[in-house]
Amino acid sequence: MKIHLHIGLEGCGTIRLQDILADKRAQLETKGVLFPRSAGAKNHTRLFMATSAPDNVDPLRFNRGFITEDKQNALRDQLVASLRKEVARADPEVMILSASQLASGLVETSELEGLRDLLAEFGTDITVTAHVDEPARLLARAYAAQVMEGRARGLELELRLLEAEDWWEACLAAMPEPVPEQGIFLRNQAPAFWLDYTRLVQRWEEVFGSGSVRLRSYDPALWRSTGAVQELQAAFDIRDQIGKAGAVEATAEPSAEWVARCRQMNDALLRLLAQGKHVLPRPVWKRFLDDLRVDGPAIDPGALASVSRRFAPDLAELCKAHPGLDADHLVPPAIGPDWDEPPSRNGFRASQYLLASLWRIERATAEHARTMMADVAELNGAAPPEDKAEALAGLSPEARRIMTPLAIEKFATLARSSFRPHNRLGQVNEEHLDAPFSPAPPRRPPHGSSGRVIVGCMKNEAPYIVEWIAYHRAVGFDNFLIYTNGCTDGTDAILKRLDEMGVVHHRDNDGWTGKSPQTHALDAALNEPVLRNAEWIAHIDVDEFVNVRCGNGTLDDFLARVPDATNVAMTWRLFGHGGVTEIADEPVIGQFTECAPKFCPKPHTVWGFKTLFKNIGAYAKLSCHRPNKLSEEKAAQVRWVNGSGLNATRELARNGWRSSKRSIGYDLIQLNHYALRSADSYLIKRQRGRALHVDRSIGLNYWIRMDWCDHTDVTIQRNLPRLRAEMDRLLADPELRRLHETGVAWHRSKAAELHRMPEFQDLYDRALSIRLNEMERVAYALAQDLES
Repeated sequence: MKIHLHIGLEGCGTIRLQDILADKRAQLETKGVLFPRSAGAKNHTRLFMATSAPDNVDPLRFNRGFITEDKQNALRDQLVASLRKEVARADPEVMILSASQLASGLVETSELEGLRDLLAEFGTDITVTAHVDEPARLLARAYAAQVMEGRARGLELELRLLEAEDWWEACLAAMPEPVPEQGIFLRNQAPAFWLDYTRLVQRWEEVFGSGSVRLRSYDPALWRSTGAVQELQAAFDIRDQIGKAGAVEATAEPSAEWVARCRQMNDALLRLLAQGKHVLPRPVWKRFLDDLRVDGPAIDPGALASVSRRFAPDLAELCKAHPGLDADHLVPPAIGPDWDEPPSRNGFRASQYLLASLWRIERATAEHARTMMADVAELNGAAPPEDKAEALAGLSPEARRIMTPLAIEKFATLARSSFRPHNRLGQVNEEHLDAPFSPAPPRRPPHGSSGRVIVGCMKNEAPYIVEWIAYHRAVGFDNFLIYTNGCTDGTDAILKRLDEMGVVHHRDNDGWTGKSPQTHALDAALNEPVLRNAEWIAHIDVDEFVNVRCGNGTLDDFLARVPDATNVAMTWRLFGHGGVTEIADEPVIGQFTECAPKFCPKPHTVWGFKTLFKNIGAYAKLSCHRPNKLSEEKAAQVRWVNGSGLNATRELARNGWRSSKRSIGYDLIQLNHYALRSADSYLIKRQRGRALHVDRSIGLNYWIRMDWCDHTDVTIQRNLPRLRAEMDRLLADPELRRLHETGVAWHRSKAAELHRMPEFQDLYDRALSIRLNEMERVAYALAQDLES
């Protein structure tokens, strides 16, 4: 198997390259090319962490707990085992690995040898590729990035080293000794030794073989354009077509003055940490630097003309040796005034800012100390501190087994905070089923109007489509515009038949481009007559049901209670699997009744909302959760309400996709979100990926975030008689019934297939073994956010 190893450089389009590789992962596999997930979904950081020297602890290893050599070795073993499984499954001809930290983070030859030895099991035909930019331009960006990660030494360091005979060795000699607990890491504080591209090539070829390294020019305009795919194909010798990639906007560099302020602040913080009396978690450090932001021009590469002069002769020779280097993209920037760190305006002094913010560091230090004391006490069998003891006493045995110290800390904090989840919100009785809703007469939209329209995207949802369409027809929606892509279970065939029956408008979205199939579909939908002529529009997914909890349960009943509303934030109510493990050909709304508490402001996903909005032309763009780009001419006409019909315009008119403690409400309408359905359905969803975030895995953390089973809500089940009647009408069509039954059989067969795969069976068993209560689940999710 051929291996392409992409080593960076950082700041040379690596993020864009990895985004495209992840986006095209499935297409690449059909061409015999594997871009593995096990080393990292996009940037293969686990590969870097597994091969850096044990004493070269970088921020990634430090923050993710791989500090000691035994834990790093365990990471390495796990990575190799996971790669073995992926290679065995895909049986590829080529594997692409990309870690942007490799070129700048692996300092010692032994680290490169360790990387080579790790890969040897999978192949010895390895090509090492690095994208490079003109040195002065790259140094300006790299220095700013280092400062934003904690660098305290100024650019004067590199400028002084230009006088050294051997740049590479001079930079290595100027590296500080790593002291991770004091915030000193080589990756943040070391000078840019890797700017010597000639030495970089020599060093990697000494380990991977003569001629194994390729340098390629970084062209920012090309990487931002649709031509990025062609550069990716050229870099990794991919001859087959793999589709297109949408253009992206340039990312603004931090201003030179902001960088100067942050460098001075980093210096003050490192001096404080050197005393050994404080700790400073990365999220708190980042907030300090974010607070210092000032706008203005970025660092001018022209001020680093001496850097350009130093490496110009090398670049000329490298262009001859590396066909992927284009001299036109390595032309030095226009010479400007010599570099001098910008002075701070408005009386900024890092020492004063540090003094004013010291209380935040003291608090972080105290929290860290309590956690460490508790962990040591637990290891020694002693009693933990009082607050930690209370937290441990309140945890279930399962929570103690899987929750990290940070999650336990969050649990203790939640118990005393206003964010503690509970179900004491609103007036509607949810646990007892009232009399069924009476039948609602069919709606007739006004002449020339397509009425109330749902736009949605589907992929492999065959068992659930007829119920979802029938339900929303029964509660007052008139039309459906549904896009599909990549279906293998008959979803597209079902929707095509419903289109032929005049029930939906089905569109093939297989040719999608850009960030995601969903984004492409929503952009295209704006040009569809059914949407342009709509009275009301909602974008929801097939696992989401609009639950009207007032009147006779129809949209007419709800809209009569909010006559002035133009936008309705329908907040999610998350429903767990409720003990249902197998896929049944029964209505989802009848099978699943266990759900999240109504008051649950954290984590952020619980109170996400989708928007039902009146088509008055107030917004120019439709996105996943809401319409965006508000027209100033129509801003005064917009009135947002929450699920209780209360005014939320001020909070939501221009942005936001989740409810807050101010705007939450469920009394009149909510969006029942059955993200998991049965455990078998979850396995299939895990394999398939997501419509919007095609590059994100749906693993065990997703299950824990979505499997809410603490409370009961059966309010939607008053719709079951009208739902069944409408389903019977639709399924009276023999072809639709055949397609529906075939889709159910496909999903049952797929679930059985996944159960035979050890990794999926393991995921299934682990998921079903987890029993967390609502507060444990919130604490787990909050810790996961911070630890990620």
